[in-house]
Amino acid sequence: MATAPDTAALRQVIQDQLKLSRRLKDRVAELEARAHAPVAVVGTAMRLPGGIDTPDAYRTFLYSDDPDTRAVGPIPEDRTGLRAVYHPERGKEGHSYVDRAGFLDDIASFDAAFFGISQREAETMDPQQRLLLEVAWEALERGGIAARRQDRLPIGVFVGVMASEYGRRFVHDGDYSRIDPYHSTGSGHCFVAGRISYALGLSGPATSVDTACSSSLVAIHQAVRALRGGECDYALAGGANLILGPDLMVSLCQGEALSPGGRSRTFLADADGYGRGEGVGMVALMRLDDALDRDHPVLAVVRGSAVNHDGASSGFTVPSGPAQQEVIRAALADARVAPGSVGYVEAHGTGTALGDPIEVGALDAVLGTGAGERTAPVALGSVKARIGHLEAAAGIAGVLKLVLMLGDGTVPAGAQPGDGRLNPLIPWDRIALTVPRAPAPWAGAPEDRTAGISAFGLSGTNAHAVLSAYHPAPAAPVDVPENHPELLTLSAKDPRALAELSERVQEVLTGLDAAGVASLCHTLRAGRVHFGHRLAVVGCDAAALADALAAGQPADGVRAADRVVLATGTDTALLEAALAELARHFPGLRPATDGEGTPAARLRAVLTLLGVKTALATGSDTSGPDAARITAGGQSLPLAGDDPESAPRLLAEALAALHRGGATLRLDHLAAPGALFVDAPTYPFQRKRFWIEETAAEPAHIAPVPVAPTRTGPLDRAEIGAYLTTELAAVLKADGALAPDVPFCEVGGDSFTAMLLTKSVEQQYGVELPTLDCPVEMPVADLLVHLSEQVCAAMGVER
Repeated sequence: MATAPDTAALRQVIQDQLKLSRRLKDRVAELEARAHAPVAVVGTAMRLPGGIDTPDAYRTFLYSDDPDTRAVGPIPEDRTGLRAVYHPERGKEGHSYVDRAGFLDDIASFDAAFFGISQREAETMDPQQRLLLEVAWEALERGGIAARRQDRLPIGVFVGVMASEYGRRFVHDGDYSRIDPYHSTGSGHCFVAGRISYALGLSGPATSVDTACSSSLVAIHQAVRALRGGECDYALAGGANLILGPDLMVSLCQGEALSPGGRSRTFLADADGYGRGEGVGMVALMRLDDALDRDHPVLAVVRGSAVNHDGASSGFTVPSGPAQQEVIRAALADARVAPGSVGYVEAHGTGTALGDPIEVGALDAVLGTGAGERTAPVALGSVKARIGHLEAAAGIAGVLKLVLMLGDGTVPAGAQPGDGRLNPLIPWDRIALTVPRAPAPWAGAPEDRTAGISAFGLSGTNAHAVLSAYHPAPAAPVDVPENHPELLTLSAKDPRALAELSERVQEVLTGLDAAGVASLCHTLRAGRVHFGHRLAVVGCDAAALADALAAGQPADGVRAADRVVLATGTDTALLEAALAELARHFPGLRPATDGEGTPAARLRAVLTLLGVKTALATGSDTSGPDAARITAGGQSLPLAGDDPESAPRLLAEALAALHRGGATLRLDHLAAPGALFVDAPTYPFQRKRFWIEETAAEPAHIAPVPVAPTRTGPLDRAEIGAYLTTELAAVLKADGALAPDVPFCEVGGDSFTAMLLTKSVEQQYGVELPTLDCPVEMPVADLLVHLSEQVCAAMGVER
């Protein structure tokens, strides 16, 4: 029999084990929750056929019931390779019988300067890379994610891409003379994701995905897994597809996979193959909890996803119904969603006689009759019927459609409006699936909207994802005090872009109420990267801000490099009242206004919180009615006057002056309570045309061995410096002189530039040099001096 001490010890052991068991149970629950954590779509961007380049344009297109609303057209004039292989006769060897597809309007134009890419490199870059850079930036901006290159934010990049045809334009009849060092990084699609991460300074994982037609949905699947696993805090996921060469078009036609009319007639009786399409799309993703904590917009929620492969089936490119059922069930399990909860599916739906019946059968087996009793059939649709099959970008085109549908509560036509009867090979009367023939409201409560999307690669890789609408509890209204001064900030890398952005914002301001103005200004202050060309205005309503923008740039700002000194008067009661007004208008400043210390010290803490580093000259003579002011760059900016109620506006105007001068400020603290990140105008890219024509190249020119030029006198350092200045711009193919104060990397300089410049110097002066050292962060003016020193030292030119 156990003694009393033994019983007490045993009881303690049991209690300890129970505590450990509870901790382990909690830990398992935490890991389970993380493994299935919902992921928020916070930003979207797109370039789709039909001139679709904004969510609003896509929305208008999708919900139109006009049968002529399509985005399929003839081959553009500059796709000479595609036009050359066209022949209307099917089966003609070496030719394509298709002369129509869903083409993008302009794929040659690009703002290379914005991304720090030289014109020389830009023209060698596959337009897919260029367009992906643009939509990546826009998706971040629409999500309120200010990704400054130097911050190296933990943002992952996952991009689906399939074809890489642009690089073939550089070679003709065995002549490789047009290939330069940038050809490999510009044409290989393995560089696509890394290009985005490098250009934007993103430090998360970067992966290019090629699983043929399922590429971009697989990319989204990988992004969700990376966010759940903690590999990144944000993710960009999407894909691109351009039809730049004839090879794939000819191959698909030889296999009679394409519709002669260039259209995907999804689910219809006269389906005769798929129609090809071009497109680029991107979503910005965050873990849902993080997005809510940081007040980012939640457009939709990815609940779960899955990927599998057909395995051994009836043919390498033949779809497998059982594999499709498996991947849908796996995605539902990952999402923890019951099959009967899914009300809509964005189908793969290529419009082939073989593929459509197999897919519909798999969907019905899992979500339709296989789900048991349903209150309504599952609605089916496929955007391929409207814009074509975007192949590697098909999945992202469908996800972008679902994001709009889930938010709007509208189901567009599942097949092209006005088209013929449904495919008789599908037993529509015996399945719980339906194809809407016109736009209709989404049945049921908004919070119950759940949808699936499928993408099946020709390689056999299948993907399915489950998305739902997000409907938060009613939020408190945005609290804006009367006569509240809003600081509106804009910036760009180019003065023309700044003017265009200002015009766009003026249009958006029209008719906004105080809450709308507060959210717009908060988005532009805290959800955007601030560049060198800046505009900042202050106003108490939309009309005042629009008028200030229309008036143009106010007085020059205070330079960020200047020392800022805070001077305060001796009237502490006046300063206390001013601090109280600041706290009332800008509650985000309360950690400083309500802190400890003298009023002057707390006002300095306010400035510190906002990113203004100041020296305090307390008790000094303010030489006038100002209770406080800051001085920098020869300017004196009042912060508080004899009327405490003026303090909020005076602070906003002082910050506007500092912003215009290039200061790096923390303006998120100015947000009104309840202000949200909203959809605001994105960066207006200033594009130029970069395009390599599909024409025969000139015969390769073999340069002679460099011979030192005959000279009449010794080499001159000034002459060498002038040559380097001109030649550096020529190597980069710049339009004119390079800006002297801009870092070398921001004009597209890199190690390849250094190598090409070294060769030019060797040929010019007939010498052999080691590759010139070109520090990429060095301003251009300093770099030219640095280069001149190297060349002169190597050539023995005296000072």
